[in-house]
Amino acid sequence: MNLFLYLSTVLIWGSTWLAIYFQLGEAPVVVSVAYRFILAALLFWPLLKLTGRLQPLSKRDQGFVVLQGMCLFSLNFICFYNATLYIPSGLVSVIFSLATLYNALGNRLFYHEKLDVRVLVAGLVGLVGLLVLFLPELRQTQSEHVVKGVALAALGTLFFSLGNMISKRNSLQGLSPLTTNAYGMGYGSLLLCLILLITGQAPVLPSSPTYWGALVYLSVFGSIFAFTAYLMLVARIGATRAAYATVLFPLVALSLSALFEGYQWSLWSLLGMLLVIAGNLIINGQLRFPTTRSLVRQAN
Repeated sequence: MNLFLYLSTVLIWGSTWLAIYFQLGEAPVVVSVAYRFILAALLFWPLLKLTGRLQPLSKRDQGFVVLQGMCLFSLNFICFYNATLYIPSGLVSVIFSLATLYNALGNRLFYHEKLDVRVLVAGLVGLVGLLVLFLPELRQTQSEHVVKGVALAALGTLFFSLGNMISKRNSLQGLSPLTTNAYGMGYGSLLLCLILLITGQAPVLPSSPTYWGALVYLSVFGSIFAFTAYLMLVARIGATRAAYATVLFPLVALSLSALFEGYQWSLWSLLGMLLVIAGNLIINGQLRFPTTRSLVRQAN
C-alpha cells in the first residue's frame, strides 16, 4: 500500500507542474487556483458525505483544518503559480523537493523530534545543488526574474511544509486525511474567493480546451487523489519519510519541461540535480556519511 501511495504521488505531482504551466496567461493566477480548488471541493466533499466517510470535526479541529486549507490549498499554490511565470515549471519542482528539509526542521520545532546531524548536511548539499542548478539561469540578463521565481517557489514550499505539520497534528487527533482534505479544500477556496473580492479581480472564463483540461487534471488527480495519497503517507510513515517522494518529482517534472517548455539540460543542471537528490537521500538515511564516532570505532 505504501509503495502504491508513493508511486502515485511521484507520477501525478511530477506532472502537475506542467499542467500549471498550461494554465498560465489564460486567467489571473488567483482565479486559476480558485477554480482548481472550488472544483476539487465540489467533487470531493459531497462524495465523502454520500459514502459516509466524512468525519465530524470539533470547533478546535475546524480551526486547524482552516489553517491546513490556507497552507496546502491556497497560499502555497499562489506562490507556485506565480513562480512558474518566472522560471520553468520543472525548476519550481526542484525547489519544492526541499520540503524534506523543511519538514525535518518543522518536526523539530513543533513536535520536538531529534534533529539529526544529517539534516544539516543534507540541507547544505541541497542548497549547493540548487545554486549549481540555477547558475546558468542566473547568468542570463533577466536574472532578477530567476531570483523572484526562486523566492516564490521557496515561500510556497514553506507554506506546504507548514501544512504538513498541521496535517500531522490532525492525524494524531484521529482525523482522516480524506476528511481534512475535503474540508481544507473548501476553506482554501473560500480564502481564494476572499482574496479575489478584496483585490477586485473578476472571474475570467478562458476559451482554451487546454486550460480546462489542465484544470480538471489538477483538481481531480493533482488535488483530490495526490494530496490524499501524500497525506496518507504522512499519517502512515511520518512527514519526513513521506517527503522522500519529492526526490523523484524533479526528474519527472524537468523531463516534461524539456519536452513542452523548451528547458535545456546542461552539465551544470545535471550536477545540481544530482546534488539535490543526494541531499534528499541523506536526510532520509538512504545515503550515510561517516561520523566521528564511527571513525573512532573503525580505528579501534
